[in-house]
Amino acid sequence: MTSGILLVDKPGGVTSHDVVSRARRALGTRKVGHAGTLDPMATGLLILGIDSSTRLLTYLVGLGKQYTATIRLGQSSTTDDAEGELSEPMDATAIARAQLDTGIAALTGEIAQVPSTFSAIKVDGRRSYERARSGEEVALAARTVTVSRFEILRERRDPPFLDLDVVVDCSSGTYIRALARDLGATLGVGGHLIALRRTAVGPFAVTDAAQADAIEPDAVREPAGVARQLFPSVRLSDEQVIDLTQGKKVTVESADADVVAALAASGRLVGLVSVRGRIARVLVNFPTAEVLA
Repeated sequence: MTSGILLVDKPGGVTSHDVVSRARRALGTRKVGHAGTLDPMATGLLILGIDSSTRLLTYLVGLGKQYTATIRLGQSSTTDDAEGELSEPMDATAIARAQLDTGIAALTGEIAQVPSTFSAIKVDGRRSYERARSGEEVALAARTVTVSRFEILRERRDPPFLDLDVVVDCSSGTYIRALARDLGATLGVGGHLIALRRTAVGPFAVTDAAQADAIEPDAVREPAGVARQLFPSVRLSDEQVIDLTQGKKVTVESADADVVAALAASGRLVGLVSVRGRIARVLVNFPTAEVLA
């Protein structure tokens, strides 16, 4: 069976859609989706849904993320990363650690963040980056995000720049490029991102991911195992499986929860349900079997 979730370590210099195309060829299926892209410059964890497990992606998109990154202070960028048009450098090497800590503290916790202009956010039906590249002025609204960890791992002072290797734990929708931009603006020297790697999405780590050029069917994780990592689970009788497949409500031994993985006696993922007062209502069902083409 190909249906399942695939973790892939995206290399730099390729798009996330390139990786999706590689997965389609390697697994012999056209039905491959993703739970959030990475910029071409970035590396790290992509989560792909294969065949019917694309239905799980909705529940993966909102998971928290972890990144390692390198922020360059002393120069800003039109795209907030190294791929944009760069400003004239400013000397950032005199910035003290106490100033860095104060600037980072202001960008930690629940913050209002203005996404990068060169982002995939849609403005009146068009991507923000498309509008920006065509010369339009784009003003994106601030959105609330949570940065639970923003920590300096290493400093490198190479005049005129101060490069910071950092680790960031954050909510979905946080732009690490924007953190680099805002830190540089706060310190008065400009800043942009020169390296980015996504190391984790929820409970999934890049260390467990397949390389993009070595995707094999054995790397696809069964949907039931993935669902059990994310949600509480409940076992159904054969009769309940039939009822749930037909969209009927069933009574289960489960505490109230917004999302519960409903499993057959065999362990197969039958569907995702919401439970209120032990009554399970279908959120999404899964086919009984899919075979590699």
